[in-house]
Amino acid sequence: MPAFAVTALLFAVGCSSSSPQAEQPAAGHSRQTQGPDGTATTAADHSLTVAAAPAATPTAAAGPDGSGRPAHKTTLTVSSYDSKTRRAVISQGKKPVSPSPSASSPSPGASAGRHEAAVGDVIASAPAPGAPHGLLAKVTKVIGETDRGTEVQTEPAALNALLGDDTAKGTVPVDPASFDIDKLLPDVKVSWSRTGDVHVGPKGATVPLGSLRLDVSAEVPTPEGAPVSAAASVSGFVQVAPQVDFKYGGQGTDTPPGSAYLGVSGDWTSGWAVKGRAAASATPLRIPFAKLHADPVLQVGPVPVVVNLDLTCYFQISADGKVTVDVQQSLKGDFKAGGTFGAGKGWTPVSASDMTSTPVRTSVTAAGNVKTALGAEASVGLYGTVGVTADLAPYLRGEASGTVEASSDTTGAKTTGKWGLYGGVDLSGTLRLQLSIFGTPILQRSIPLGALHREWQLAGDSV
Repeated sequence: MPAFAVTALLFAVGCSSSSPQAEQPAAGHSRQTQGPDGTATTAADHSLTVAAAPAATPTAAAGPDGSGRPAHKTTLTVSSYDSKTRRAVISQGKKPVSPSPSASSPSPGASAGRHEAAVGDVIASAPAPGAPHGLLAKVTKVIGETDRGTEVQTEPAALNALLGDDTAKGTVPVDPASFDIDKLLPDVKVSWSRTGDVHVGPKGATVPLGSLRLDVSAEVPTPEGAPVSAAASVSGFVQVAPQVDFKYGGQGTDTPPGSAYLGVSGDWTSGWAVKGRAAASATPLRIPFAKLHADPVLQVGPVPVVVNLDLTCYFQISADGKVTVDVQQSLKGDFKAGGTFGAGKGWTPVSASDMTSTPVRTSVTAAGNVKTALGAEASVGLYGTVGVTADLAPYLRGEASGTVEASSDTTGAKTTGKWGLYGGVDLSGTLRLQLSIFGTPILQRSIPLGALHREWQLAGDSV
């Protein structure tokens, strides 16, 4: 989880031609000089801006190749959608003044809503009833009229059917107040800050603009028979303001794009304390303390691209039940995780993290080892399909040998062995076949992001 500056990078990537031929619509890919929404465009300009969509996000639609109707904003809305049958009810924001005589009983293949939802049309909608993660679908049959609108049968579609040979690239921050948060432990407090609105959970918490912060404290199981003074606990906070990274470099409605990228990135700040003697465990004990979900909508030209972002915050501890620690640490940095597509290369993973930590207080008593992490699992996808999963785990590791009683903030440590305290970060994840929603070939298998591992010494001797 990250805390990032609230900025959007808007890049225009495209090519133009001054030849008369380039001004003419290409066969099978007709382009208008003025879209139905009144926005002027030319055939030579294939670049689209990427930005956060407005609150009232219009639906986009495009006709099949050769129809002369490229992607454009419409007054259509998705009144309902059934994910099992893939049937949707499409209605108009404004009803026709004089509906055609056949509007009450269209036949299969007939158009609906002023011919804006005909067979072959592709529709992209922001979250709607029955489609909480947005909808990207192709109309395969017009079933008939209902009191809510025109019912149609659909099948899944891909972004290249709408974006065609356009290009787009941008990074958009996610509104921290847009997250639905499920607290999994009783002592979890939430704070966030956005322009014109601030919510502060714990007393004294400071939250930078655009950031989301979660504070937590919990008891950790201790070894059986351990003294009361060795009771173990973990407390701390993690601060985040995720950014969604999106890229599309099109080559046509029926052709895989030349490039694509989907990922999550941002800055990260956290601080936590571990105290006591944790019980020995064969496998690390992972305790989730909050689940977060948001469906930010990117406006890519006329097309609403719905991104599904999930975060699960957790702390994790592993120990041999022997060493007692009293440690505080603060950590700052950034990370990036996603998948990138290139012609001839297919999908490849992207993972990076640059973090540093500062020990506020460190002490280790007795020989043994302990490792704690305060991390987040993230998944990012489009229109309800997961494309990338990532697990970011900044950690703290203490290790001692011999007879040790040492502290970083006092001199003259009592030790006949060696001890060390280390900070580190692990980043791992997976690319999923659902990234084919860009119009790229389906992955034959999930692709690991590759394990990113960094560790640095904070205090003590090398063990």
